[in-house]
Amino acid sequence: MTIEVLSRPGRRPYPPRVTATTAPFWEGLLEGRFQTTRCDDCGRFSFPPKVICPHCWSRRILWHELSGNGRLYSSTTIHAAPASFRQEAPYRVAIVDLEEGVRLATRLLGGGPATLDSPVRLVALSYDDGPLFAARPDGGCIASVGLAPRPG
Repeated sequence: MTIEVLSRPGRRPYPPRVTATTAPFWEGLLEGRFQTTRCDDCGRFSFPPKVICPHCWSRRILWHELSGNGRLYSSTTIHAAPASFRQEAPYRVAIVDLEEGVRLATRLLGGGPATLDSPVRLVALSYDDGPLFAARPDGGCIASVGLAPRPG
């Protein structure tokens, strides 16, 4: 297990569209694995997972587990949220650069200041109806966002 799995009561505010291509990613999250596809020809990662490499168009794609460690590239706080997220506002979103070279958008947990280029860690959020993922400052406190580690 490379990332912590945190329990979150209730249903996901935005259930993902799970496809045959992305199903291994979502299943892995529940086991504490953050994984995506990597091209066996050019060696580059793709996120979200893809069946064809968007860099060299190869079909030689393999699944690869990522560390979940990264750095904060950008963040903002959402105050005027769409209807699906209105109850959660204000909330933070971020762009994170993982140490393997993957850049992704995600929620940013915790209430402290978000300093650009500061270390962050991905976590899996285990809702009643399935997983999502988020980032938090490395070593950050999760108590302020109503999350608890999932019983092992």
